Amino acid sequence: MKKIVFFILLLLCFKGHSQSKSMFSKDPIINLENFQKQRVYFGYYLGFNSFDFKIDYKTVGPDIQVKKSTGFNVGVVADLKLQEYINLRFEPGLYYTKRTLNYPNFTREIDAVRDVNSTYIHFPLLLKFSSLRTGNIRPYLVGGLSTTLNLSGNSKSIDDNVQQKFRVKPWSTSYELGFGIDFFSEYFIFSPSIRGCFSLKDELIRDNDPNSPWTSNIESLKSRAVFINFTFH
Repeated sequence: MKKIVFFILLLLCFKGHSQSKSMFSKDPIINLENFQKQRVYFGYYLGFNSFDFKIDYKTVGPDIQVKKSTGFNVGVVADLKLQEYINLRFEPGLYYTKRTLNYPNFTREIDAVRDVNSTYIHFPLLLKFSSLRTGNIRPYLVGGLSTTLNLSGNSKSIDDNVQQKFRVKPWSTSYELGFGIDFFSEYFIFSPSIRGCFSLKDELIRDNDPNSPWTSNIESLKSRAVFINFTFH
């Protein structure tokens, strides 16, 4: 995967430039010089994610271990120019991920392991703070709030962990912070970025039994994630 990402970055960063003057040369050809003067423009993104859980406990004891995996993202971008260096961005997308919880106090795997498959519809509203453009490169910072709908959280299920159903709330709210770089090619803008996402609210639905060994000692369970997105305008 790392090799594929590296190849895509190399290919797209240099595509559309002449052989004599590259993007990083001292005197580059200026691509899409007037593109960001537009009031509104659109795009799409593809990417990867890695979700985790931040778990706070009521009493001290062995921690629940969270095994992460790499998921994928796909979505669209709507960008509104507020000022020369500030843009308002709406980036709704579909995010798929998987986490595995390992509980320490069980001997049977069927009791100790809970797979949490999540399909999210993600609605981030972000502010993008861009630096001065240098040739065909423009770094930026991005941050804001997001709300997320979990389509596979088992929130409507009457079964719980006794029946191997780990349940989380359907909606969550988060804040996001990150940075990226706009690369201006001859025909489009390629924008890789990395962003952290941190849930603000407890997402856990407790088991029906108030003394459940799976949920009774959990004070709060919040998602946190890293997104790597490749955006095209």
